Amino acid sequence: MWYISTRGLAPRVDFEGALFSGYAPDGGLYVPKELPQLDGETLRQWRSLSYPGLVKELCSLFIGPELIPRDDLNGLIDRAFSRFRHKDVVHLCRLVQGLNVLELWHGVTRAFKDLSLSCTAQFLQYFLEKREKHITVVVGTSGDTGSAAIESVLEAKNVDIIVLLPKGHCSRIQELQMTTVLRENVHVFEVEGNSDQLDVPIKAVFADLPFVEKHNLMSLNSVNWSRVLVQMAHYFFAYFRCAPSLDGCPLPTVEVVVPTGAAGNLAAGCTAQKMGLPIRLVAVVNHNDIIHRAIRQGDFSLSEAVRPSLASAMDIQMPYNMERIFWLLSGSNSQVTRALMEQFERTQSVQLPKELHGKLSEAVTSQSVSDEAITRAMGRCWEENRYLLCPHSAVAVSYHYQQLDRQQPSTPRCCLAPASAAKFPEAVLAAGLTPETPADILALENKETRCTPMQREDDWTLMLRDAVEHLSQRWRGASPSASA
Repeated sequence: MWYISTRGLAPRVDFEGALFSGYAPDGGLYVPKELPQLDGETLRQWRSLSYPGLVKELCSLFIGPELIPRDDLNGLIDRAFSRFRHKDVVHLCRLVQGLNVLELWHGVTRAFKDLSLSCTAQFLQYFLEKREKHITVVVGTSGDTGSAAIESVLEAKNVDIIVLLPKGHCSRIQELQMTTVLRENVHVFEVEGNSDQLDVPIKAVFADLPFVEKHNLMSLNSVNWSRVLVQMAHYFFAYFRCAPSLDGCPLPTVEVVVPTGAAGNLAAGCTAQKMGLPIRLVAVVNHNDIIHRAIRQGDFSLSEAVRPSLASAMDIQMPYNMERIFWLLSGSNSQVTRALMEQFERTQSVQLPKELHGKLSEAVTSQSVSDEAITRAMGRCWEENRYLLCPHSAVAVSYHYQQLDRQQPSTPRCCLAPASAAKFPEAVLAAGLTPETPADILALENKETRCTPMQREDDWTLMLRDAVEHLSQRWRGASPSASA
């Protein structure tokens, strides 16, 4: 299995090459050169698999056995999920009025990012131990990615991680899950800006290819293909648990409602769809609605500013994984994708070509959800089920209630729940409900914190480069053989 850039100007790489890269050298994102096609018989065979079983099958299609033999791959995935709180790793909650909520948040940090990052970290460690190599991971976060990335590499001997978090734009708990980790290999920066603004220095550093190679830099944001790969399992699991029967032909369709910000989870769903999984995708966003406008009107352009919302992890205007979706839906046309993305980077505004917009609106429908609709959905779900939703999950459930109230005829529907309500007590209170806070989260308030401020007047790119260089020097000093 080879991986190529969405922009078509970078050399192909294998899974290991894609794993250790951030952006491709031409500024694009790595994607599989060819997608495996799954027929009805394969899908019927997979129906009885557990969530970890599905991850193993999917990963074996995209990671050659010459890189990670199948027995090793199975062991890595079992280890990745060993700290999850639920015996099934993910859990489908069937609630009243046909509401299916797929709980993706039973990992250490209570967010869906734990699923893909725990696996990605195991893959990294596997290759690093073989190569006797040190890497520095650089992550920008809008809330959940940072803490999940930190937890995933906590025990890694040859990994340092730098996390940039947007000051005042995460929930208090999300922030504490990052700043209370006082390990020697964890370095948290608090940026006076939003999550789109903190992506700018990260992209600038990764654009300096000699610097990236010299310091073995990589990203664990969903620019990393491994993240998207593991997230595909959400869709297969949702499909098999919600489809009424797989005996007939053609196979039934299931609608999957995806709350999304940077579109990594959506890119995973589009890839699963392209592989032959009969799902209908609904992308739901908060009032930062670039994805919704792209799907509805073909308008892929920035608004004047990111507007804070109750679903804060989705307060994003630069959904970089849309590039993968454009590439997929344009028939793997790197020329079209490159022209689009280069224009977007120049002007921050693109009208999608008619044919591509048609393909996009055929593959995905969308909706933008207000804060008022979020709190209404949280309140209604509690009233009808005694079930607390996080505000991001409520974005998806709000769509379900809207369809229900319109009495729209519906195929089976599954709403993805990306985080536990325990992480967002502020939003729970805003909905007029009482937060339920587990002991491990309550304990965060009494822990010592550590982070480095990046103030507005600072040169963030320079600060990031200095931090990377310092870690490289420290590693070379501690272990001269590891600088190879």
